[in-house]
Amino acid sequence: MENNRYFVIDFDSTFTQVEALDVLGELSLANHPKKPQKLQELKELTDQAMAGELAFRESLEKRLDILEAHKDSLPKLVEMLRDRVSVSFVRNEEFFKEYQDHIYIISSGFKEVIVPIVSDMGVKPENVYANTFEFNKEGNITGFDKSNVLSKNNGKVELLKQLDLKGDVYVIGDGYNDYEIKAAGLANKFYAFTENVERDKILDKADHITPSLDEFLYLHKMNKAISYPKNRIKVLLLENVHTDAVNIMKNEGYNVTTISGALDEDELAEKIKDVSILGIRSKTNLTAKVLENANRLIGVGAFCIGTNQIDLEACLKKGVAVFNAPFSNTRSVVELAIGEIILLMRNLPDRIAEMHRGEWNKSASGSYEIRGKKLGIVGYGNIGAQLSVVAEAIGFDVYYYDLVEKLAMGNATKCNSLKELFEKVDIVTLHVDGRKENKNMIGDKEFSWMKEGSIFLNLARGQVVNVDALRKHMESGRIKGAGVDVFPKEPKTNQEEFESTLRGLPNLILTPHIGGSTEEAQENIGNFVPGKIIEYINTGSTTNSVNFPNLQLPILENAHRLIHIHHNQPGIIAHINRILAAHDINIVGQYLKTNETIGYVITDIDKEYDNEVIRELKGIQGTIRFRVLY
Repeated sequence: MENNRYFVIDFDSTFTQVEALDVLGELSLANHPKKPQKLQELKELTDQAMAGELAFRESLEKRLDILEAHKDSLPKLVEMLRDRVSVSFVRNEEFFKEYQDHIYIISSGFKEVIVPIVSDMGVKPENVYANTFEFNKEGNITGFDKSNVLSKNNGKVELLKQLDLKGDVYVIGDGYNDYEIKAAGLANKFYAFTENVERDKILDKADHITPSLDEFLYLHKMNKAISYPKNRIKVLLLENVHTDAVNIMKNEGYNVTTISGALDEDELAEKIKDVSILGIRSKTNLTAKVLENANRLIGVGAFCIGTNQIDLEACLKKGVAVFNAPFSNTRSVVELAIGEIILLMRNLPDRIAEMHRGEWNKSASGSYEIRGKKLGIVGYGNIGAQLSVVAEAIGFDVYYYDLVEKLAMGNATKCNSLKELFEKVDIVTLHVDGRKENKNMIGDKEFSWMKEGSIFLNLARGQVVNVDALRKHMESGRIKGAGVDVFPKEPKTNQEEFESTLRGLPNLILTPHIGGSTEEAQENIGNFVPGKIIEYINTGSTTNSVNFPNLQLPILENAHRLIHIHHNQPGIIAHINRILAAHDINIVGQYLKTNETIGYVITDIDKEYDNEVIRELKGIQGTIRFRVLY
């Protein structure tokens, strides 16, 4: 069966990312006064021919007339195209070498350009069929060999008839002339290759759409470079994550879907059924109920700092790694806190509102500088610590309280209790996480500890503060100003009305959960989180995962990598090693880390394995998830 399969592959926009004649135009027309117009004409003629809308020979003649190219440009063209070989082809170079006797490059392009490039990958020059240039005595390209069957309409069909390949023939290409081979009954299947270009008319005619060579090799059980085509990894991104994140995921080859708003539990439970990677922000709740439907889910990206909207334990038990962005929006939140404190100390929210009503209230009464004031930070993590540094630099005396022992930044003073902090400072700002224990940690009792005329900020989590108690103490004057960015109940979309008992209070800044919503922060998050997810998928590394044991793994070379996630129970790694030893498989590297719930073991082996090995490893009692990386 192996010896009876033949692979017919197109060159332009398939083997390479571009059309060779378009690139030649960039060279030959470099100094032409009408370069942009001529290049556009060139592209249109190419597209018309590839879509079957223009006779191929007519298109070729017109394109060569536009090019006005010289023989001297061809070596430069070859060098440029060497850098533009399709990414998935480069990744699967072993395929071209292993099946070189059965791979044919059949192109309507030109042999002078194609042979040097495909032979680098292991393709035999004698298996390359393409047109050839004709030159005049000055070396100018004047045309092509019109006796060559590939210069004619339906030329690929005629060539396949001449080759008379005895066996199964599979065509990979992006043009109408590639489809014609199948239509003529000379190929078993036509695979529309879409890694570089998509032509709707061709997609409609394809037996299978192939976003990469990985997909084709996977279908034919010939995949060597990666175990699973990336285009089959479905990614769902919610809540308007930054466009950088979308582009990074798409460029990696994943099948990406975006939804602008949040989804409720039932909606997400339905959408998540075939999703491998989920990306959310703070409004979408990933619950145990949703995870019951998430049988393909392997990773979650929280495009924010907090993860309290995610059932981390349920994810862990299902073998789903969760990643967040613990540092990416730190500076944005700190700047908002500083800005709001200054506004509130000067009573500016009220003065601004009065001005908009036409009232002129010029007075220094109740308006204070921040220099020398005591700032109390509750929660001395990434945000709290950076706020401490910035606040001290502009004149605050900084105090902090944290349940965990933390190193004081600069001259900050640690308080031993929340009560001590509240009684001592002029301003309290919260920067704690959303764990269950923190729900309503600030209520009537805690507010009563604060000085008369204090300032209060909650830019952390909505459920941390009892908002009815906050309203009471603002109305009494104990708290003379407050800034609140997060709320126990928040709208899911910008179209939903915001409802809160805090609305209408004086000297109160209400913001719609935008502490980290700056262009810089969202761009940082949009780059950081996808990077961690991609690293996890490609290498198994779990660095910065908030629920998995953290493992930083070396780059895999000349080996296979097996990833085993299991319940944390004795004997699993010994069982894995017994199975490998029974199949005479040598271990070249092994990495294990556990937490109280799961064990995460990576095993690198240097030998081919069969499906029985995989079946046995998956069958180990206590296995949660198993996957293979090549």
